[in-house]
Amino acid sequence: MSELLRQQTWRIIDHSSLGPLFDAKQSFAFDDALCESVGNGHSQPIVRLWVHHHTVVLGIQDTKLPHIERGLAYLHEQGWHTIVRNSGGLAVVLDEGVLNVSLIFPDTKKGIDIDRGYEAMAALIARMLSEVHVQAGEVVGSYCPGSFDLSIDGKKFAGISQRRIRGGVAVQAYICVSGSGAARAEWIRQFYERSLAGKQTKFTYPTIVPHTMASLSELLGKEMTVSTLIIRLYEALQSFGSRLEPSSLTSEEWERYYMYFQRMIDRNEMMLPK
Repeated sequence: MSELLRQQTWRIIDHSSLGPLFDAKQSFAFDDALCESVGNGHSQPIVRLWVHHHTVVLGIQDTKLPHIERGLAYLHEQGWHTIVRNSGGLAVVLDEGVLNVSLIFPDTKKGIDIDRGYEAMAALIARMLSEVHVQAGEVVGSYCPGSFDLSIDGKKFAGISQRRIRGGVAVQAYICVSGSGAARAEWIRQFYERSLAGKQTKFTYPTIVPHTMASLSELLGKEMTVSTLIIRLYEALQSFGSRLEPSSLTSEEWERYYMYFQRMIDRNEMMLPK
């Protein structure tokens, strides 16, 4: 699993401190542009770090909730921004205490099977948190549950999704670093409660049990910050023998980004009720 992490050089793109005006739609557009760049051989593998403020990111399946307009109205009344992402999964909470990490690899001729990408991200996060045992496996009761939920003592603190485009693979993780995991889960519980309004659906949406989720600060019993976790991430990558190269987008990548960003805008206008 860790051979994907043993890259000679990682190109580092740090978008973790762009502030509250940084729109989450931009992040998914950045990852698509960088996926294409890595996929066509114009870039080394990339680690991109990103933080968004007060945003609930919905999955495509969430847009099919029978009364989604009620759930969205509730979130908006509470001051949350909402977007629909283009990668898998269901609703997640992003705020200034949540670090997002994207690992972007080329999809080689043999192909990176789906589990290998998940396993690489799980191995990286486990190396970052080597003082505790990080478990991979679905945490029932959490939001956006999946077989690569990451937990400590049974409480989920991170989730992983994947996106493949034009020969590149972006493995994306959100890591709840500080704040209350249960409070974040309660927002999503309320969203589903209002969006379902007791109606039966063919697709089974998660029944959120807030206490199944926690932040690293809560789980480790000490204050953790996004900045301290980023330092741990850099140290973990270097422990796999990789060189880290801080970078920004090339002019060609910016051009592709603007195209993908417009796609995200169009997707959100089409999929979310007015």
